[in-house]
Amino acid sequence: MDANANRACEGLRTLEDLARFILDDADLSARAKNVRHAVRAATRLQGPRRLVAWRDTPGDVGTGIAASLNAERASAGAIALAAGNRAAEALRACEEAAKALGLDSTAYEAARYEAYDIQRLLVLALGGEQRPRWPLCVLVTEALCRLPWAEVALAACQGGASCLQLREKSLEDRELLARALRLVEIARPFGVSVVVNDRPDIALLSGASGVHVGQDDLCVADVRRLAGDRLLVGVSCSTLEQARRAALDGADYLGLGPIFVSGTKPKPVLSGPALVSAVVGDALAGSLGHLAISGIHAGNVGELLAAGCTGVAVSGAVCGAEDPRSATAALADAMRGGSGGSASARLTHGDHVPRADVGQWASPDRRGGPRGA
Repeated sequence: MDANANRACEGLRTLEDLARFILDDADLSARAKNVRHAVRAATRLQGPRRLVAWRDTPGDVGTGIAASLNAERASAGAIALAAGNRAAEALRACEEAAKALGLDSTAYEAARYEAYDIQRLLVLALGGEQRPRWPLCVLVTEALCRLPWAEVALAACQGGASCLQLREKSLEDRELLARALRLVEIARPFGVSVVVNDRPDIALLSGASGVHVGQDDLCVADVRRLAGDRLLVGVSCSTLEQARRAALDGADYLGLGPIFVSGTKPKPVLSGPALVSAVVGDALAGSLGHLAISGIHAGNVGELLAAGCTGVAVSGAVCGAEDPRSATAALADAMRGGSGGSASARLTHGDHVPRADVGQWASPDRRGGPRGA
């Protein structure tokens, strides 16, 4: 009882501190703290001095046993998963021991169920070890393309895009899947990620890196039930509150906008660069990568960079360009602050070689770059 009550409270304290110091979530931190205090209160009823008197750390054979996985904590989400498992397992041991001793076990049972839910919320919100930081995403929509869409996609990869998003609202399912498969085929040699708009099923079947959903589409939890960690999940947000909610729900990145007036997808209300500043300055939402979207071109990227923007998504500025490769290169150069020359200058016409500086943002089989890259 003494050993497992301590293990449970250690795990719960870890969950509490993750919610407090990483997520800045007062409510979730308070829940972990309250269940930890409930466990301590239940244990005190067993007689704390009696329990401590049975403690024998030097003689405990278990202290010398360590699984190799104990040292592996690749992310804050992994810490939350391990701490929650530790707390729940120890609470179950306390519960069974209390039953064997003829004592009330209900407090331990209630604490275990609460620990399960706190762990779930934390693991989803903290995410995995990789979160994408794409400087430039090109949204590919055939109706907006001057050239054949596949040529535009290839040109975007050659020009320096780090992500392509397939956004086709009217295609039938089989045609949409074929389009997604072709887009992945085009992007993969360059190390460029592919995201499918709205459709996690198409994203999974095509081998895309992720799926992007809006406020009225499937929620993050529903996508996770389908895809687990096999897909990155992006969420469109027009307010800081939506961005914070998406972060807590376990989104991997945020689509922020509408930023500027757009001829492609006009919106009655603009969020403007102020939304980017608010998200970047927020402890929770700012931990995610983001893509500012709507009305963005090489000429107004500087205003976004001044607001702290690290990634933009464009459609008409590339798809509608006479030379989509040069348009992409100009945007990529603008996102680097205009330094270092254009991407197109580093490639001869027709080159299909992968770009190493794109590959750091997205591995061919999934994900995007490491969090904080």
